[in-house]
Amino acid sequence: MSLELTPLHPLFAAEARGIDITQPLSPSEVKQINAAMNRYAVLVWRGQPLTGRQQIDFAKSFGPLDLGLKKVFKRPERLEDERLIDISNVDAEGKVARRDSPKNLSNFANQLWHSDSSFQNPRAAYSMLHALVLPSWGGNTEFADLRAAYDALSERTRSEIEGLCAEHYALHTRILLGDEAYTDDQKKAIPPAVWPLAQTHPGSGRKLLFVGVHAREIIGWPVAEGRMFLSDLLEHATRREFVYTHEWQVGDLVMWDNRSTLHRGRRYDIGERRELRRTTIEDVPDATLMAA
Repeated sequence: MSLELTPLHPLFAAEARGIDITQPLSPSEVKQINAAMNRYAVLVWRGQPLTGRQQIDFAKSFGPLDLGLKKVFKRPERLEDERLIDISNVDAEGKVARRDSPKNLSNFANQLWHSDSSFQNPRAAYSMLHALVLPSWGGNTEFADLRAAYDALSERTRSEIEGLCAEHYALHTRILLGDEAYTDDQKKAIPPAVWPLAQTHPGSGRKLLFVGVHAREIIGWPVAEGRMFLSDLLEHATRREFVYTHEWQVGDLVMWDNRSTLHRGRRYDIGERRELRRTTIEDVPDATLMAA
């Protein structure tokens, strides 16, 4: 089948049709989707009646699955497969979680600009998020194009960030939100990862500015100076002209490249159910991630 694409933003993001993602993908279909991801970085499929198993199979077509913080924090699972990441405000008993619950703390952290699993090595390549239940208002997801952000940097700033690396730490966002209830063993189980600020995407060949809220310091810089510079870069990377806002519909499957984009959830009534399922693949050297 042939992939059909309709741009959703002047710079990136497209609605995708023409390939049945509920069924096993052919090598040609994987190749087409990878090429589209290299171009658009965010793809939206509307009206997808995916089961959890089908979503896992779709994700596995592009690489090994990433469990993120599930590898460290073992909590009761309400989904049928641990490879499905529960992006919801629903607790293990199937009830809307308390406002002050760990579940909602994670949701609040997701409202900060981030790239999935940038705090580990390997980091995440693609994420796929499927909408099942939506609140009556809010809960959109915003995406920022890190390639356009790099292109818009001044020559001076491009020169300055070349060769600089930032340390990304998983608990940095939690600590920013006032949650410091982690044991030494938990902290040691999530060592930080270091990534260059200026990168070249392996599929598109485009330069990009790799920042995000997980980045807590610049290697070799005083902490305060590094954090202020990272804050400036993040503010630049998320300028409105670089941002696509996705307004969810039940059945949407949104796929994005964590190496080319940042994303964040937006506020909604946490007293109403919001249930989405995420699958994520690791960024590992693999021919299927490269466009022909």
